[in-house]
Amino acid sequence: MKASGKVLAAVVMMGVASAQAQEQIVLDGSTTVGPIGKAFAEFFMKNNPGVSVTVSESGSGNGAKGILNGTCHAGMMSRFMKDTEFAACAEKGVMPVAHVVALDGLPILVHPSNPVEDLTVEQIRKIYTGEIANWRELGGPNMEIVFVSRDTNSGTYETFNGLVMQKQEIAGGCEYVGSNGAVRQRVQSTPAAIGYAGLGFVDETVKALKVNGITPNEGTVISGDYPIARALFIFTNGYPKLGSPLYKFMTIHLSPEGEEIVKSIGFVPVTQYGF
Repeated sequence: MKASGKVLAAVVMMGVASAQAQEQIVLDGSTTVGPIGKAFAEFFMKNNPGVSVTVSESGSGNGAKGILNGTCHAGMMSRFMKDTEFAACAEKGVMPVAHVVALDGLPILVHPSNPVEDLTVEQIRKIYTGEIANWRELGGPNMEIVFVSRDTNSGTYETFNGLVMQKQEIAGGCEYVGSNGAVRQRVQSTPAAIGYAGLGFVDETVKALKVNGITPNEGTVISGDYPIARALFIFTNGYPKLGSPLYKFMTIHLSPEGEEIVKSIGFVPVTQYGF
């Protein structure tokens, strides 16, 4: 009887642990998608008081690792998962499912005092390869360019590397920072600086340049005219069970409330794509 009692207690405890696990949603990954994740979490917990949602921002690469290792229920990524990441997941029996939660452009940011208004993708690439080293070469003041990049673990870096650098190597003088907010902070405090970040990080403290004559905004991202644009993802291990807390969380972006949240942060709702 004592043994049976212990077994029964163990079963009960397992059930409690399982219930507790279902009542918690853990997100980790991209610092770009992070503000969306946090806003969704606040909205979700207000409407689902029995569920706790935690959000960490440690980079897109760690979002992929979190799904692989089971340390998070949802991995935020500002790029698509790499083939090597998919392969690693497959080896462990993990099935990554991509949810596009918003669209984004990568504005090129400079200090508000910089008179330069428009750069081509080629000019931006030459700045980051070191071929163009002074703003004077671009119609600006006689200042050596301070060029700032996201760290190489970042999905934002991956997007910039693919669409702008086209796999050319960034010069050794580049400054690497750990978040979009850090890029903005460096640019807003440095008249000679240039950097890049998500649409949601543009404010009055920095100036977003036109690229190839196109202003980065919601309309030009939706139309596909802005040349440095991307989708923003949250990955899950398999498609969430219908009706589960994770399913409800992962469909917020498709609701009118989710659309307003995405727009309020400065990104483009997927429900507006193609209109």
